Amino acid sequence: MPNANEDTPTALSQVQRRAVSELLRVSPVADDLARRFQEAGFSLALVGGSVRDALLGRLGNDLDFTTDARPEDVLKIVRPWADAVWEVGIAFGTVGCQKEARVGDVDQSYQIEVTTYRSEAYDRTSRKPEVSYGDSIDEDLVRRDFTVNAMAVALPEKEFIDPYGGLEDLAARVLRTPGTPEASFSDDPLRMMRAARFAAQLDFEVAPEVVTAMTEMSGRIEIVSAERVRDELNKLLLSSHPRKGLGLLVDTGLAEHVLPELPALRLESDEHHRHKDVYEHSLTVLDQAIDLEEDGPDLVLRIAALLHDIGKPRTRRFEKDGRVSFHHHEVVGAKMTKKRMTELKYSNEMIKDVSRLVELHLRFHGYGTGEWTDSAVRRYVRDAGPMLSRLHKLTRSDCTTRNKRKAGALSRAYDGLEDRIAQLQEQEELDAIRPDLDGNQIQEILGVGPGPAIGQAYKFLLELRLENGPMEHDQAVAALKEWWATQG
Repeated sequence: MPNANEDTPTALSQVQRRAVSELLRVSPVADDLARRFQEAGFSLALVGGSVRDALLGRLGNDLDFTTDARPEDVLKIVRPWADAVWEVGIAFGTVGCQKEARVGDVDQSYQIEVTTYRSEAYDRTSRKPEVSYGDSIDEDLVRRDFTVNAMAVALPEKEFIDPYGGLEDLAARVLRTPGTPEASFSDDPLRMMRAARFAAQLDFEVAPEVVTAMTEMSGRIEIVSAERVRDELNKLLLSSHPRKGLGLLVDTGLAEHVLPELPALRLESDEHHRHKDVYEHSLTVLDQAIDLEEDGPDLVLRIAALLHDIGKPRTRRFEKDGRVSFHHHEVVGAKMTKKRMTELKYSNEMIKDVSRLVELHLRFHGYGTGEWTDSAVRRYVRDAGPMLSRLHKLTRSDCTTRNKRKAGALSRAYDGLEDRIAQLQEQEELDAIRPDLDGNQIQEILGVGPGPAIGQAYKFLLELRLENGPMEHDQAVAALKEWWATQG
């Protein structure tokens, strides 16, 4: 995209050339579908994010269309044409389908959504929008969230429709609403979070009047379901510039309603009790964690990086020597993380993984800078479990000091830990640490059946394994019998 300070005619011509190139690529599929709608007496237009992305030169194989056909008519048209059809969003006027097509010499799979012209609005107590269908594309576009998403291309004639100046806003990299932002956010308060999400995804600026409305109407977000808020937050966190979107949520007060632990990190400090700005530190840790990602965006790592220090406000203490302490903030933070993610309806598995990372993020520092014993390495790996790779990244990201000497020392210390882990993994299969005797062997050796005693014996042998490494069978049996004798 051109920069906002470029001459508008030049900027718009560049945008239009990209759009033509992108639209030609999907034209065989889009035009084929449009002709079927025409033959049935209806119109069809590419719309919203698909037009925006075409203009940005980044159109994928997910295509959004709008039509004057009602959902039942859409189904009649797409069922004989598509390779698969689903009706999950039909209550909101949306029919989804999949179309396999050969474009040029390449086989492509297109995910398509066709939505009937509509207008929707919340009442003051509802968590779900009331949907009513419209009769014109202009009526449909005015209810879109932002002008850059309120553009359409009528098919198959390729007529560009832009009644609200979306093309100019796209060239200027700015987010505005088609009507007043107050009316737009009243219709769907989630659009306030979308503003932050698009700012993060596209690296756009949000128009001042939109920011003002977000600030004044932030409390309205509370009528939106937790699931919709969570999904929007995930898209923001997985974007290219999450810091930008998160900053907007905090500055407008939206975060106070959807993720209050984040603005709470803005701890007050004075000249007598100096400490890091925990809020800025957390955003920096997030940035640094993103830089360490290897296989694309990692939502678990990003949430853990953002929330790793949320226990600090509750554990802050001013010591007599002028220092500020946050004892056990990782334990408190893990509990707070679990509570917030539960309220946002995250899956149990994700809650468990993120909470575990928050709880363990200080474990490395607990061992100091001395040589890691085999026992310490085993326990570190055992406690991290499948989160070990992410814990490596989070721990490294948590170093935000500007002191190059200190940062270098921490990095070398963690390099040493990873080397020790690799060495022991070769020797002992650390990823699957278990006692040297299993439950059946323990029962046979002790001559007792299943019960609490077997669990206690198993735990004893596991601690022995962690402390001393693998044992020969006879050694393990002797240690078990010796322990059993002490149990009376």
